[in-house]
Amino acid sequence: MDETVAEYIRRTILKIPRDEIKTMLQKWGFLSEAQLQTINFHQIKDNISQEVVQLCEENSADIKQAAVLDIIYNHIYPNKRVWGVYQMKKTGEETEFFDLTDFKKKFKRLLRSALKNVTINFREYEDNAIWIRIAWGTPYRKPNQYKTSYVVYHSQTPYAFISASVLKSNLPLLCQALVVASSYHDIREMELRSHSLNSLKDIVFKRYSQNFQTYCPRPLQERNVAPESADSRIIQENRNEKERIQRLNQEVFGDGPQPKLEFAQYKLETMFKSDPKMEVLDRKEPFRCLVKFSSPHLLESLKSLAPAGMADAPLSPLLTCIPQKARNYFKIREKKGFFPGSFVSP
Repeated sequence: MDETVAEYIRRTILKIPRDEIKTMLQKWGFLSEAQLQTINFHQIKDNISQEVVQLCEENSADIKQAAVLDIIYNHIYPNKRVWGVYQMKKTGEETEFFDLTDFKKKFKRLLRSALKNVTINFREYEDNAIWIRIAWGTPYRKPNQYKTSYVVYHSQTPYAFISASVLKSNLPLLCQALVVASSYHDIREMELRSHSLNSLKDIVFKRYSQNFQTYCPRPLQERNVAPESADSRIIQENRNEKERIQRLNQEVFGDGPQPKLEFAQYKLETMFKSDPKMEVLDRKEPFRCLVKFSSPHLLESLKSLAPAGMADAPLSPLLTCIPQKARNYFKIREKKGFFPGSFVSP
């Protein structure tokens, strides 16, 4: 077994929590159950990794097998990467039967025709997701297995989730290979990024329940004319206000948990409306600004603003419909040429 392969397997083992190493090796399937029984999984991870490498040496592991272990690790821990969403488009409404073998062949052929030193590995999962791992090299260097790109492509949808390598110059080539192999004609980044791959899937596949703002002012209730103390009125008003905020929050955000996103960015463009005597209106150039919001869990943070008394209820639709804007980005941009509320989540 090559020394670089042995070192890569060892480092991959060291990334895995010790209590989960055995389970992950079983999913890998490269080592037999009898070989796994010889490993002491209660010792320190460095010793465990050395024993695993020794067994892999006996089985003559190569980089292909090491890459499969890496795919399994990233599938279990996808939040270790930053994922971007890409939407593909056909010229017409034609539908074609998806052939996985043909997809793999086209994808490999296009990448290797443009770049000789590249390793490509595939693994299919039960939710129609194809995980693709690409290690990039140069014309004079072998592929760097520690700086890889990942693509998660759902074959029954036009969506792909890409976690790119440090080499940004490889991204156009990767997108081209994806479009050709999947028989699409165009691809656009949806300006939607997050560490949480599942949250991105929930947004584009509409798998979470967020209501849309339909708030209308309610008619005032008739006041109770019975005499009551000032303190009791204040307590009742506070209670009514809390109930109102809770009701509006539920109408806007729904009952379920929100997708985990971390950063929102709005690019706003508007024209000034002011006194005609001001010179601002004489300018044809519109006013542009950039507004950013960040939080470890942005949508849940927005949901908590009104109950915490930090914002009026209901919140502005500019904030509550962030996922919907991101999902419709491709269509809006194509029709209008400008998207007034772009969204990013790194």
